[in-house]
Amino acid sequence: MLATVWLGCAVCAISATSAWGTDFDGSKPLLCATIDAHSCDPGQVCQRGLPADLGVPQFLRIDFAKKTVVGPARTTPIRFMETGAGQLLMQGTELGFAWAIALDTADGTMTLSLVNRDDAYMLFGACTPNLP
Repeated sequence: MLATVWLGCAVCAISATSAWGTDFDGSKPLLCATIDAHSCDPGQVCQRGLPADLGVPQFLRIDFAKKTVVGPARTTPIRFMETGAGQLLMQGTELGFAWAIALDTADGTMTLSLVNRDDAYMLFGACTPNLP
């Protein structure tokens, strides 16, 4: 009886892991939170802080069906997307900045960069399926 319970638990865990893995492949909308941020200027030491302290979004939604990234103030199109090697890469532009998001397709962690000729921001965070 105990072996049957353990086998059932193992099957559930494997199924949950398989389902979780499909959450970050571009098939479901995501809600992402930025946790750590770095602001860099040429010739200066990068400043580390919370995203809100550096004026960058704390939360954003990725809508793969509409190919958009939605922040608190504006929506921007995803102009390029590529899947491979355990990650989903997205790129776009907004307000004179180029941005790129690298999303880990296994666990939903992300790295986001915002750059222009004068400034660079690096953000680190994590995403979760955006439930309706």
